[in-house]
Amino acid sequence: MGIAKYLFYIAPLGSLLGLGFASYFYRQMKQRPEGTIEMKKIAEYVREGAIAYLKQQYKVVAIFFVVAALIFAFLAYVLKVQNPFVPFAFLTGGFFSGLSGYLGMRTATYASARTTYAARKSLNSALRIAFRSGAVMGLIVVGFGLLDISIWFMILQKVIKVANEAEKWHTITTTMLSFGVGASLQALFARVGGGIYTKGADVGADLVGKVEAGIPEDDPRNPATIADNVGDNVGDVAGMGADLYESYCGSILATAALGAAAGYGYNGVILPMVIAGVGVISSLIGIFAVKSSEQAQQQELLKALYRGINLAVVLIVVFASILTYLILPQNRWVLGSILSGLIAGIIIGKSTEYYTSPDKEPAQSIARSAETGPATVIITGLSVGMISTAIPVLTVGVATFLSYAFAGGFEDMSKGLYGVGISAVGMLSTLGITLATDAYGPIADNAGGNAEMTKQKPIVRERTDALDALGNTTAATGKGFAIGSAALTAMALIASYLEEVKAGLKLAGHTVLKYGGQSIDLMKASIVDLIKFYDIHILNPKTLIGVFVGAMLTFAFCSLIMKAVGRAAQQIVREVRRQFKTIKGLLKGKAKADYASCVEIVTKEAQKSMVLPSLIAVLAPLLTGLLLGIPGVVGLLVGALTSGFSLAIMMANAGGSWDNAKKYIEMGNLGGKGSEPHKAAVVGDTVGDPFKDAAGPSLNILIKLMSMVSVILAGLIVRYGDLLEKLVNLISKK
Repeated sequence: MGIAKYLFYIAPLGSLLGLGFASYFYRQMKQRPEGTIEMKKIAEYVREGAIAYLKQQYKVVAIFFVVAALIFAFLAYVLKVQNPFVPFAFLTGGFFSGLSGYLGMRTATYASARTTYAARKSLNSALRIAFRSGAVMGLIVVGFGLLDISIWFMILQKVIKVANEAEKWHTITTTMLSFGVGASLQALFARVGGGIYTKGADVGADLVGKVEAGIPEDDPRNPATIADNVGDNVGDVAGMGADLYESYCGSILATAALGAAAGYGYNGVILPMVIAGVGVISSLIGIFAVKSSEQAQQQELLKALYRGINLAVVLIVVFASILTYLILPQNRWVLGSILSGLIAGIIIGKSTEYYTSPDKEPAQSIARSAETGPATVIITGLSVGMISTAIPVLTVGVATFLSYAFAGGFEDMSKGLYGVGISAVGMLSTLGITLATDAYGPIADNAGGNAEMTKQKPIVRERTDALDALGNTTAATGKGFAIGSAALTAMALIASYLEEVKAGLKLAGHTVLKYGGQSIDLMKASIVDLIKFYDIHILNPKTLIGVFVGAMLTFAFCSLIMKAVGRAAQQIVREVRRQFKTIKGLLKGKAKADYASCVEIVTKEAQKSMVLPSLIAVLAPLLTGLLLGIPGVVGLLVGALTSGFSLAIMMANAGGSWDNAKKYIEMGNLGGKGSEPHKAAVVGDTVGDPFKDAAGPSLNILIKLMSMVSVILAGLIVRYGDLLEKLVNLISKK
């Protein structure tokens, strides 16, 4: 172990620093004035609605977690096809994921009115409150994620006693992967439920308010405005926090397992954790570097945000160079893999910014198409989303090749796959600050709603709109970043799945692998040996069927979410129309809208509709494994990864560009607010809402959750899977 034994403590130290500064930024935000009585009242409505929704969601999720934990306990203690620590690690992963989302959302609901009040002074003052509050979300995610991983690693080192050193690290890392399943399952519920809630309310509010009644966005006369603002918090903050929490943890856990598989032992296992630890420290320094003049305009603020991110990236490169040299001297070229992931993340971010920014040609081309009506807006937006997949997909392809090659993959596949995994860790190492730039967007959006509902001066709404447009760009960049890291992490998880299959074979009583006339000691078998043993290749019909099913599932999954958003929006439209007709004086501003009814509608629809998509992610790997065995599961994961990656990018970027095309018109271009092009752009925006904030972001959780579920069920599939072939063999013998 050497010096690596002491360097490991950078991971828990980094997590504690992140949590400490999250607490500091939260207290700093709470000290700022919340504004007028009206501002406080609106913020309180939103806060109460958001917390009420999350409490209801967590009740539903708790039932699933209890049932799942009991099933995993049955698999571990009765069937003995699983490690006995799995049920407990699963529960802690889900708990910390949910806690991260809740704390981030609570921070956002307190920050929005304070951002509105600060916007009365200047754009920069408002940004500083919103950004520091977004940083709370980023630091909570990396802090809790890394802390949970570090604690489990230290516990398992003490508890697991295995004579063989290589077997010890293999057992520890494959056990820790189950922690990621809990995080992924919680994230999927949060993203899907929150996405349906926020976009059902948003689309319904826009269609009746902006298009039919011709009143401004977030106008207090619109009964859906509070539900819309609540949705920004439960979907874009709590859901996003849980989403990136599981991405972050999944990349570290998968890479640690691959480090054990590559034969690097303790040093290879802790390197991703230590890189993540210095990533927290680098992010903190970057957060403090985000400064600009008091009268700064939008472009200057964007430069300030990127200055902080770029500084964090440079620091990570320096730290990673030193740590790779000290911890893994036998393979220093792994540094190239880390840099490949970092650079890929930057390229994907820049590509997303280009395709979604209101200052760039793609979003402006959609805005111009609005002059000929909603149909051309939809057509142009879809084309922008589709072409925007090229750069991210090619970038991830090049990053995969380089990270595999740098780590020595063309001589030893296990080492190459470790390189792919650690490139994902590199891409996510600055999550503390990149998530801050993403999470501040919903805060700015809510601040704009507060300004409109409390009838602030036009300059205040102009400033919050500028922050919102800036937030749309940074949020779209964050989504692209999350999806890119999800692709690399999912590849690492597929390799980790095969390592878990090895553990399943051991639990089933196997000691050797026999294939092609040779016998290999199971614990010495490589991933290549397992691929040959199970005949996993594209011409194997089981693998090919799995690929087709996996590709299809991503579309079916999105369909269910989009349909749920449509149902929620239809109910909101009917309710808002009813109130406009039956509440006398409402449209004239002489009566108060019934906000609670809209909140209740989307809460019920989100709770009901999030169950089936979540079940798909859990049941698909189980059923595929039972019917088609290990080759079918690998095919399923590959199909879901390839189609889901491209589809997620298309939906996120199309949605972001539709939204900012509308914002471009609202800035006074092409006739401005209320014009015919503006109405057409609003229609495009309503189509883009479920694309970018519900179905699209949920896909990156789907592809990782299916991988994680496959990992945790590997022992079961090893023993009881491949029923179709067994049935065919039985029939043919008769």
